[in-house]
Amino acid sequence: MSLYRRESIAPEDLVAPVMLAAFDGWVDAAGAASAVAEHLARGGEPVARFEADALFDFRSRRPVLDIVDGSLARLEWPELAIHRARVDGRDLLVLHGAEPDFRWRELGQDVLELCLQLGVVEWVSLGAIPAAVPHTRPVPVMATASEEGLLRTGGPKGPPGLLRVPSACLSAVEFAVAGAGVPCAGFYAQVPHYVGGPYAAASVALIEHVGRHLGVELPLGSFPEDAAAQRARLDAAVEADEEVREILRRLESVSETDLPSGDELAAEIERFLRERPNDGGRAGG
Repeated sequence: MSLYRRESIAPEDLVAPVMLAAFDGWVDAAGAASAVAEHLARGGEPVARFEADALFDFRSRRPVLDIVDGSLARLEWPELAIHRARVDGRDLLVLHGAEPDFRWRELGQDVLELCLQLGVVEWVSLGAIPAAVPHTRPVPVMATASEEGLLRTGGPKGPPGLLRVPSACLSAVEFAVAGAGVPCAGFYAQVPHYVGGPYAAASVALIEHVGRHLGVELPLGSFPEDAAAQRARLDAAVEADEEVREILRRLESVSETDLPSGDELAAEIERFLRERPNDGGRAGG
């Protein structure tokens, strides 16, 4: 029995559909990737919904309960769904929601089944990772691809060599899709370690990279304005402390091999921001 319920959408109505996927949780630093997916899916036509009871541990990801005037008014459950968005005459099928706890292999096969049913021509994963990068520079975006020549953004493919990390559910699903021959690309924004909340600059970078890759102009929404406001708050907080300014100068000017560790940078700058909570130093706070 499949994990999804498909809505009545005809594959012949879709134009060169691309499956764009992002889950919250792992590989979603500052919520930057899931924010993009939610933004692009908002108001879109539902394509499929997945069975929450089979996928989520509700003790680790509890439903949100609204209590109004002493009465239980609303229970909001974690969801995983696909919505259709139309951009520049082609279709984006946005797979978005909470990262599942269970049945990743079955989910991968079910998502692959949907991709084949709907004629998906390409898969694009979105993610964000914490990194020793400064907020004063453009957001670096790392790209991955299932085959040579797939990336069209001109950005770096990486990382080079072997990188062994705990997998996200998103990567497990992509692995199943790529294994069936569907071209797969991924874009992962690098978020400064010391950002403790939403980081709109990373969301902007992801949208711009995906748009260039697909050859479409994706809507940015309020992300640019949010990014400017967060940059101003971070600049003001950092300007007040010479030690933190020196760390940022090193981030900006020294080669990566000479940088202090991410843990060291995070500890120093988070210490400062914790001690000055009224400065608004946390992005999105």
